[in-house]
Amino acid sequence: MKILQFPTIFSELRRLLTEQGLTGGELVYSYFLLGFIGVTLFLFVTIFVTRQAFIAAVKSAKTKPDWQKALFEFRVFRAFALIFGAYIIYNAVPYVFLDFKNWLFYALIISRIYVVLAIMFAINAFLNALVSIMESSRKYADKPVRSYKQVAKIIIYILGFVLILSIILNESPLYIFGGFGAVTAVFILVFRDPILGFVASVQMSAIDLVRVGDWITVEKYGADGEVTEINLTTIKVRNWDKTVTIVPSYAIVSESFKNWRAMEESEGRRIKRHINIKISSIKFCDDELIDRLKTIDFLKEYLSETQKHIELYNKENTVDPSNLVNGRHMTNIGTFRVYAEKYLQSNPYINTDLTFMVRQLQATENGLPIEIYVFSKEKGLKKFEEVAADIFDHLLAAVPYFDLEIFQSPSGSDMRGFVRGGN
Repeated sequence: MKILQFPTIFSELRRLLTEQGLTGGELVYSYFLLGFIGVTLFLFVTIFVTRQAFIAAVKSAKTKPDWQKALFEFRVFRAFALIFGAYIIYNAVPYVFLDFKNWLFYALIISRIYVVLAIMFAINAFLNALVSIMESSRKYADKPVRSYKQVAKIIIYILGFVLILSIILNESPLYIFGGFGAVTAVFILVFRDPILGFVASVQMSAIDLVRVGDWITVEKYGADGEVTEINLTTIKVRNWDKTVTIVPSYAIVSESFKNWRAMEESEGRRIKRHINIKISSIKFCDDELIDRLKTIDFLKEYLSETQKHIELYNKENTVDPSNLVNGRHMTNIGTFRVYAEKYLQSNPYINTDLTFMVRQLQATENGLPIEIYVFSKEKGLKKFEEVAADIFDHLLAAVPYFDLEIFQSPSGSDMRGFVRGGN
């Protein structure tokens, strides 16, 4: 900046003081005091003017409101104005301390360190503003930009530390970097988590493993909720019980976890639950039961057609009708399964285009499980649970109409009733 002609300015100052009759120590200290005060005042004026110039330039350029808000919030203009202030100090120090050679050495070191710190402060402020803007943008809302910011800051701090150390030791920065080879192992040990976290963040972003807003479950860490923040070394998860779990970033890449995003983006959420039917209640349907079930709207057509097919089959194969084990006959459990299918098909909240099954599972000591395997159109937790509850409320209430019983382990009251009945 040629407008700052420090040699001329300070030469003129010394000339004016000499013309006032000052000599010796009076001249030296007066020159130093006036020079120091003048540079300080000029420094504050320059920082203020530069800051206002930056603000005026941004406003006149019709910058987007979100950019203006971020730049003001993180004081980016002031940060960049401090760089001009650092330039003034660095160039003025040799003339202010012209008569104090012993102090000049230390003053130059301090001024150079101030220049490095001012540049670091400006870059840090700009990074904060840039990340704030990116996080508010839909394009980058699901990206771990905060992790990249933290990595960039670590690099800046390391470079700044090296430059400051080289200024203090009066050595080349390359010499300082060369000395880092001896402490590489210690460096890796100290920054193990940031290094692993950064690698994990890159992998997560590259293959789109986790985004802010995703619902994830990490059983090892007890996390089950929404991702609210992705940092360099950690992922913050707000669980559904409103607690917060911190998961290491590298755990997402190296260990098992569940991301529910695919379900939320799909056309349905799975309902996979079963009802245990008491095996002793399973039987063939007699005429009385069939006639009673024909009053159920969902089964009228099915029962009539199935009954015709069965009668035709048994007649063609001369089946002895005196025993229901002979030939083909409907069962109450099979009819109930058909009813459950038709009931679910009529449910407007069930997506029948996805996997749709009502099936029997392997019988156990707890009865015969009839499993409902369908997908709900409602994927939000509350609505999903309401849909599932309504389905099983209805099916559980419908079971007795098929002369079936729900299996239930005997309780203490059942045993007392059995004893009283036996007496």
